[in-house]
Amino acid sequence: MKIALVHDYIKEYGGAERVLEALHEIWPEAPVYTTVYLPEFLGPHKERFKDWKIVTSWMQKIPFVGKLISPMRVISPKIFEGFDFSPFDAVIVSATGAYFPNSIRTSSKTIHICYCHTPPRYLYGYPTARDWKKHWWGRVLGEVANHFLRQTDFLSYQKPKYIIANSMEVKRRIEKFYRRESFVIYPPVEMGIKKQELRSRNKRKYYLAGGRLARAKRIDLAIEACNRLKLPLKVFGKGFGDYGEELKNLAGPTVEFVGEVSDSELLDLYEGAKALLFTAEYEDFGIMSVEAQSQGVPVIGLNQGGVKETVVDGKTGVLYKESSVDDLVSAIKRLEKLDLDPKDFIENANKFNKERFKNEIKKFVESHAGTS
Repeated sequence: MKIALVHDYIKEYGGAERVLEALHEIWPEAPVYTTVYLPEFLGPHKERFKDWKIVTSWMQKIPFVGKLISPMRVISPKIFEGFDFSPFDAVIVSATGAYFPNSIRTSSKTIHICYCHTPPRYLYGYPTARDWKKHWWGRVLGEVANHFLRQTDFLSYQKPKYIIANSMEVKRRIEKFYRRESFVIYPPVEMGIKKQELRSRNKRKYYLAGGRLARAKRIDLAIEACNRLKLPLKVFGKGFGDYGEELKNLAGPTVEFVGEVSDSELLDLYEGAKALLFTAEYEDFGIMSVEAQSQGVPVIGLNQGGVKETVVDGKTGVLYKESSVDDLVSAIKRLEKLDLDPKDFIENANKFNKERFKNEIKKFVESHAGTS
């Protein structure tokens, strides 16, 4: 079976790109079609993609295209329509919710399968990476553009023959916004357990927060909570827009920014962490919450979105109700009083392991698009 992979763009490394990696591991000969590939923005993760066959669009030739990612979404449907998938038996679209990759054109002999990370958050009222409603003119232009983009998005999601959702939360969004049924296959999580035994709780010295330092992740709440409680907090990841500077200005003396880290460096951070503060609002799935548990680290998470599917309240962490500093502070205090077993965290995380994902995806594709 000849397969092609499609991804919005490759400029940053997060949960969606981990899924793309796992798909590429299943089908290493599959070319990846994307609007633009910018390894210079990937930091320690650029080596992951160096031997891949990546097919980019004419957008790749635009000077300073890295600064134009957001406005280019308006014409992204036309860009994806320009790719030729006639040689392939199946095309698997990894749709992150940034662009409109399901706009691709395929013939009747090519099966179009979408793996949906989320419908575009900016179109349906979910918190986004950028505060595009900050200025009145941004709100006006955004609402006008989004009216038409919602139509484009709806039509593009009528094209896939099958849609796979990355969580029950996203499955509900797909039903609501596209009136389509979907299958749930949770994303792959695999960090690898370090050789030494898990540290006891009293040897763990700090709280941890981070990932993509984007506004919707609400890292500011983690910083404010640790400021108030005078608790050590390490923040990892790359700042998104001006939000990264805002976080640094907000940080008190107990907060340390460690920058973007490799997987091995992240393992070291988990080793000394008391808990992961996972403050994202309406998270689609939350790979990081599972990664932390796989390292024996409990998670304090907002009781919204996909986190409700990955964290067991009172057993593998603590879920708090409101996206506020007060509620997060209360959750931290509650966790300090609980006697949790790291083995429970690891057992829970194993339900989301990478081999499980690869087996489920491969079986799905082969059963719906023929056999390889």
